[in-house]
Amino acid sequence: MSANAAAVPDQPRPHGALAARAAANAVRERLGVRNPVTAIVLGSGLDGLADRIENARRVPYADVPGLHATRVPGHRGEIIVGTLGGREVVALAGRFHMYEGFSARTAAFPVRLVHALGARVLFLSNAAGGIRSTLAPGSLMMIEDHINLTFRNPLVGPVEPGDTRFPDMSRPYSPRLNALLVESARAAGVTLSSGVYAGLLGPAYETPAEVRLLAMCGADAVGMSTVVETIVGVAIGMEVAGVSVITNAAAGLGESLSHEDVVRRGLAVAGEFGALVEGFVRRVGGG
Repeated sequence: MSANAAAVPDQPRPHGALAARAAANAVRERLGVRNPVTAIVLGSGLDGLADRIENARRVPYADVPGLHATRVPGHRGEIIVGTLGGREVVALAGRFHMYEGFSARTAAFPVRLVHALGARVLFLSNAAGGIRSTLAPGSLMMIEDHINLTFRNPLVGPVEPGDTRFPDMSRPYSPRLNALLVESARAAGVTLSSGVYAGLLGPAYETPAEVRLLAMCGADAVGMSTVVETIVGVAIGMEVAGVSVITNAAAGLGESLSHEDVVRRGLAVAGEFGALVEGFVRRVGGG
């Protein structure tokens, strides 16, 4: 069997490709999705971007088959469809995380859902701790690469219909989309750094020794999401881009950490983040 051959299961697997199609049909019926140019995933404290979406239609995660209500502050738990930068988008306002007890497969299921809704570009965002000294709180970091230290992979198991069995992760974050992010940042007057994101399982913040180890491994920022979503996105053929909002210095590099501070600092950069994403969506859509 070739590497790309799909072993189709007899019955739809939970949180797989066929389940995503069923969930997408339910969302399409509720929200009238037509042709989204981009799917946007909003991390902790970043769901203020949802307020920029015009003609917004919303459905709670809990009303969508396969999704779960969010339980972490700073995550609204809604699918939002509307226009941003004059282009149709579908936004996922919030996540459910592996540290809450969900599997990697479940945590990445929303990516399969937005793909089934027609999105072929995936924009991921997260709140992250800055490891590199130049990434002060309030910085925006374009993700050039990641290190998956969750030790989880959402593709484990039989190959889903349409998946690549062994996805090429040599360029998980699209150079084309990264160029558009740089162009959008320049046009909006937003400072945009770039670097490597390390995804850990959480929910505890990292120790100072762990942060030193992450720096030695080449990580510039650290968080508790994103990596499994990127893996699924690549496996199903989406172009992926990502931005980390640096909401704090990683443990041992600054003051003590709290989730409340993470959310508050995410809100503080909402204007710059929103301008960046809006410009990016406009360029992805050909504007």
